[in-house]
Amino acid sequence: MSWPIRALVRASHPEPAVAVTTVTALLAWGVGHDAAGIARTAGAIFASQLAIGWVNDWLDAGRDRAVGRTDKPVATGAVDRTLVGRCGLVASVACVLVALTTGFPAALLMIAALVSALLYDWPLKLTPLSVLPYAVSFGLLPAFVVVALPGAPAPPAWLVLAGALLGAGAHFANALPDLNDDSRTGVRGLPQRLGPGGSRIAAAVLLFGATVALVAGPAGPPSWAGVAAIVAAVVVLPLGWYAGRAAAARGGRPVAMFRAVMAVAVIDVVLLVASGRVV
Repeated sequence: MSWPIRALVRASHPEPAVAVTTVTALLAWGVGHDAAGIARTAGAIFASQLAIGWVNDWLDAGRDRAVGRTDKPVATGAVDRTLVGRCGLVASVACVLVALTTGFPAALLMIAALVSALLYDWPLKLTPLSVLPYAVSFGLLPAFVVVALPGAPAPPAWLVLAGALLGAGAHFANALPDLNDDSRTGVRGLPQRLGPGGSRIAAAVLLFGATVALVAGPAGPPSWAGVAAIVAAVVVLPLGWYAGRAAAARGGRPVAMFRAVMAVAVIDVVLLVASGRVV
């Protein structure tokens, strides 16, 4: 019997895995890693993302089935739950092994980020502390990339803060489309407790904070691109809020705010990668 490779890949949450790995590789290039350093740091992050995705679907199989998540291969029976769990374990071990090739200080940061993210999968996603793993793991990501450089230099505090704010904002934005399903299955993280309105505000404030940190953090005056990014965030986020409220009032799906915070998140990622040149 052949392994259901396509379903197994889908269960790993490939889109965020590839996105976070790509950002890591670009940041590693920006801070001055050579090709081998880029491969090591991005490889560790990619393995961690696979582990997080597989463990998430392994743990959430029952809840995903309860709400009819046809996009979840474990819930639909397209792939065996035990196999997905084992793949999550293998990916976690691989992450640690690859991280150790970057040096012990950097490996400790990577392991801490992995443990934090897995604690989100269980039990923190069910609690008011659900945002904490996102803030910790995303804050540690740029720190890991910088410390993995020869000599293990200390990462700038503003870069770690920006990563933490970006991750925390992404948590609220990512939860917005699934709040109804989450409430039906007993997921009571911080976005679910704040509700759609509170989560939109939290996402907007945190992502705007990340933008400011990335623009104001580096030494010297802000660049014109940085100022433009802050202006864009100031304009896009209120427009998204207004359009989302209007859509909800008409009985439609309020996706405008979700799209607005995603647009600002993209701006922040570009600034994060560009910031590598000033670390």
